[in-house]
Amino acid sequence: MTTAGTRPPIGALMRDWRLRRRISQLDLANEAEISARHLSFIETGRSVPSRTMVLRLAAALDVPRREQNRLLLAAGLAPLYAERTLDDPEMSGVRDGVQRVLAAYNPFPCVAVDRNWNLLQANEGAAILLDGVAEHLLAQPNALRITLHPEGMAPRIRNLAEWRHHLIGRLRREVAVSGSADLAELLGEIESYPGGMEPVRDLGGVVVPLELTGADGTVLTFLSTVTTFGTALDLTAAELSIEAFLPADGQTAAALR
Repeated sequence: MTTAGTRPPIGALMRDWRLRRRISQLDLANEAEISARHLSFIETGRSVPSRTMVLRLAAALDVPRREQNRLLLAAGLAPLYAERTLDDPEMSGVRDGVQRVLAAYNPFPCVAVDRNWNLLQANEGAAILLDGVAEHLLAQPNALRITLHPEGMAPRIRNLAEWRHHLIGRLRREVAVSGSADLAELLGEIESYPGGMEPVRDLGGVVVPLELTGADGTVLTFLSTVTTFGTALDLTAAELSIEAFLPADGQTAAALR
């Protein structure tokens, strides 16, 4: 057990990631092109890995950027990725880029969320999604809470079971990949919400649409696309997602224009 102000040893963290990925020492050693003996020494603390070795093993284990920083710090090394808020002057390029993308999708809904699905920005078109959402959900907006909470969008989602299954599946995968305790807690909360428990239809691998009842009773059908900053060297930018909801039929397109 670690105490406040201390970090787990690099070996223990590396072993945790290997076990999470269900990879043997031998397989990881082969993937990282090092000896199994050297890897064993790292995991048991008999050897402290270099910066290059930490990053090589992290790449082989597909460790997220934020956790790569944690591994480096545990090895007594400087983190690789900076972390600045979107309000930071040095993030103006990212901030302006996000705003341009959001504006470009108008009148169709588009939102930007962080790694915990907190809603950072939304375009004017997103008002159709937020219509009728309870004020307490908008005070500290989280996209998953807004969508699946019974006082959020859920009552207006015609295919709630399918959309719930789709979103929870995405969140489960993110928890497994990231090892994030915050996302795991969010998953437990979202899974506890009532509604959408009936069996879902098999769409044969086709993308899941969002079917939403508009204020006038019109059925709006959307397909969503997700954009990320895959090569960003800042954690805030790297963990930012922009999700656009595009009309899946002519009726929806006409209703939003």
